[in-house]
Amino acid sequence: MMGKFIITKRKDNEFQFNLKATNGQVILTSEGYTAKASCTKGIESVKTNALSDSRYERKIARNGLYYFNLKAGNGEVVGTSQMYTSFTARDNGIESVMVNAPGATIMDETT
Repeated sequence: MMGKFIITKRKDNEFQFNLKATNGQVILTSEGYTAKASCTKGIESVKTNALSDSRYERKIARNGLYYFNLKAGNGEVVGTSQMYTSFTARDNGIESVMVNAPGATIMDETT
């Protein structure tokens, strides 16, 4: 069983993707893209960078919750995690992206 990238369209007509783990939980969300091709490139970037621990930026939000960003080689954020109540849960989220992203299938729900 593999993870899945799901491409959707937001209310503002921008495209975004979510990476879902095998249990169906969203583990990474992209920014909004004006073009579907850019969204697809973002997915490829996640697949490329997911295995490199140095690409993960471990953060703490103002409200004290933990999250992470996955960055591309150029330093641009390609995905942001959900909020976690502990750094252990956040690190498990990173591990989940590492496991699920490289072989994840892509489902396009915009058509």
